[in-house]
Amino acid sequence: MNATKITKFNGKGVYVKGNDIDTDRIIPARFLKCVTFDELGPSLFYDERFDEDGDSKGHVLDKEQHQGAEILISDTNFGCGSSREHAPQAIQKFGLKAVIADSFAEIFHGNCTTLGIPCVTMDKSAREKLVALMETDPYAEIIIDLEELKVICANNIFDINMKESARKAFLAATCDPLDNLLSATDEIARIAAKLGYA
Repeated sequence: MNATKITKFNGKGVYVKGNDIDTDRIIPARFLKCVTFDELGPSLFYDERFDEDGDSKGHVLDKEQHQGAEILISDTNFGCGSSREHAPQAIQKFGLKAVIADSFAEIFHGNCTTLGIPCVTMDKSAREKLVALMETDPYAEIIIDLEELKVICANNIFDINMKESARKAFLAATCDPLDNLLSATDEIARIAAKLGYA
C-alpha cells in the first residue's frame, strides 16, 4: 500500500540514562486506558518527568535544548518488563523515531519494528562518545544509516548492529504486517479460491 523503503533516520538526539528501563517507566499503566494511541505522547516517562501535582521535575526530555529530538539513546535492556504495545506507541507519538541502546527487550524490539521505529545497538564506549558529542552540541544531527550500519554525528562514525530480520524489513518496506497483508489482496484471493471457500 503506502510502505516506503527506509534506509536512514536523522535528527537530534536525547540521552535517557539508565539500564533496565521498563515499559511501565516508559508509559505508566494508568495511561493504558486511552482511547487512541495519539494520547500517549505527552505521557511518555510521565512519572519521571512530573511530580504528583503535574509540575516538571526537569527531566532531560523537557530540557529546551532537547525539544524536537527524534533519536532516543539509552543503555542496557531497554524496554524490558511487560509487553505493552503502548510503550513504543508513546515513544513514537512523542516524536521520537529511532532508538539506540546497548540492548533491547525482545518483545519491545518487535513492537517498535512493526511501528517503523528502528532499534539499533551500539556498544558502551561508542555510546559514551556519542553522548559526549551531544552534550557539547545538543543540536548536532545524528544520522542512522541502516544500509551501512553506521551512526554519523559531528564527523564521527560509529558502528551499530541491528537484528537482521528487522533491518531487512526496513530496507524492503515490509516492517508493517498489516500493510503487507493489504498489499497481498490478490494473492489472498487466489489462495482462498483454491481452498474452496465461498
